Amino acid sequence: MVDWRKRTVQSGDVTLAVFELGDEGAPPVMLVHGWPDTHHLWDQVAPALAKEFHVIAHDNRGAGESSRPGGVAGYHIAELADDLLTVADEVSPERPVHIVGHDWGSVLTWEAVSRHGAEKRIASFVSVSGPSLDQLGAWARENLSRPTPRRVATSLSQIASSAYTAFFHLPVAPRILLSFLGIPAVWRNFLKVTEGTPADRVSIAPTLRRDMISGVALYRANIVPHLSHPEPHPTTVPVLELVNHRDVALRPAIFEHTHRYVQRLWRRDTPTGHWLPHTHPEYLTEAARAFIGYQETGSLEKPAWSERTRLIGPPQAFSGRLAVVTGAGSGIGRETAYALAELGCEIVAADIDAVAAEETARECRAKTVPATAYALDVADSAGFAEFANTVQRDHGVPDIVVNNAGVGLAGGVLDATDEQIDRLLDINLRGVITGSRLFGRQMVERDLGGQIVNLASAAAFTPQRDLGVYSASKAGVLLFSESLRAELADHHIGVTAICPGIVDTAIVANTPIAGLGSDEQAARDRLVRFYQRRGFTPDKVARQIVAAIRSDKAVVPVTPEASVGYRIYRFAPWLSRQAARRRVAAPVPTRR
Repeated sequence: MVDWRKRTVQSGDVTLAVFELGDEGAPPVMLVHGWPDTHHLWDQVAPALAKEFHVIAHDNRGAGESSRPGGVAGYHIAELADDLLTVADEVSPERPVHIVGHDWGSVLTWEAVSRHGAEKRIASFVSVSGPSLDQLGAWARENLSRPTPRRVATSLSQIASSAYTAFFHLPVAPRILLSFLGIPAVWRNFLKVTEGTPADRVSIAPTLRRDMISGVALYRANIVPHLSHPEPHPTTVPVLELVNHRDVALRPAIFEHTHRYVQRLWRRDTPTGHWLPHTHPEYLTEAARAFIGYQETGSLEKPAWSERTRLIGPPQAFSGRLAVVTGAGSGIGRETAYALAELGCEIVAADIDAVAAEETARECRAKTVPATAYALDVADSAGFAEFANTVQRDHGVPDIVVNNAGVGLAGGVLDATDEQIDRLLDINLRGVITGSRLFGRQMVERDLGGQIVNLASAAAFTPQRDLGVYSASKAGVLLFSESLRAELADHHIGVTAICPGIVDTAIVANTPIAGLGSDEQAARDRLVRFYQRRGFTPDKVARQIVAAIRSDKAVVPVTPEASVGYRIYRFAPWLSRQAARRRVAAPVPTRR
């Protein structure tokens, strides 16, 4: 139970119930709820913020312990924005307030921050699951006036998600439905079904049913006027936009034009749902705390967080995300780092060759994203653990991990030495398992999802007489990735196995060939020429990796021969076994 201090504030004809926590001399932070909530929405967020800030929450008009105007006219967002500023003036007359708004609380705060001179009263704004209706209307108009397949698809997706708003405009039906949905047990179950919200995390006011019914006026008073005649205005108030990709009501695409109206915009995308204050209060608290602290002091415990999440221009596919790539000093690893950097990721480039890793990081920084290089031997489990801890401490928990580092070994299994086999398995299999476990634990603990990409090979499902040990290591990566994918599915962490075929990379020139002795170098030179003639370059694999991350694919055979081999092994494995007996022209691993 939160021990709020209560007072009332008069805003025109409306009496607002205001609640406070924390030291009144600390920087003021206002928490603004939406429909059908009250200030109790913040019961899991406010106490943590109150350790550093003066926390203020109020019940919006028509909700909780505040007045309930009759009819629809009293619920225009301009009226609610006036209420917000009145509370701010009353509680913090000398100091501008920081605002965290959710749902309609965010919608009405957009109205407030877009007013002339808003920066004098509002120091910053954290927007959660609540767009500016005017910006949304302008976005919809642009999609309709210049339709493309993508715009049509995103518009239809948002229309489907917002269908309930049309229902709320009906005369009688909403009251009947909401009278039932407003039963606390029913509402808790609804949130559990739609977003997996644990029942014990949902703080509900005793006025829930009345709040649901009276709050319908918000939709009737604002949706049609603002969407049909949008008038978006710019703001100089710094804004952090938390975009939830599993939001049942709002699709991420509707926020793609926010940068046009916000002079200083930060953005974080996560696979979270609409009721973030219930489902992930720790994440919301930390994001708000860090952002508000940065606006207050100009400094941040993790400066990369600010660099990574600030938008200069439109958001990219992976804006604000952190990607760790091993084996990033060359080949597929380097090209994957470049591809992710171009899409907005901060890059942590790790490689056993520190100089090569720094070259990759330098090129990523030229793409205007933060990038840092680290020396890493993935076969050193203790060193890998230290690296993972350093990444978490200095950069945060990664959103994307690409376990790419690997080596090759060709020739007969009987000719390979124990040292060659141990090194191969330590890097190719144990290194992938170590990276997946270390960063997977961090992702699970953070509880915001993520993507782990493990580089296997077409050799994992195309047996060859000259690649026995290498094939075993890659088959292990493939089955490990499939198993880990099942284990982490409940945490919304995807795991992908990438299986390239013949790719022209530096690994070929460095691969030992067991059993050839003095003829090994000549054989390797022939193989290098063969791979070069094949002409499938690492950047093509990187593009497939990015596509797999976007769609969360389980297994991706990359090259044409990999795709054919994958299907043969699945549907006619005897053909694979027959082919394996033949001595191929190029018995060398096909990655990096």
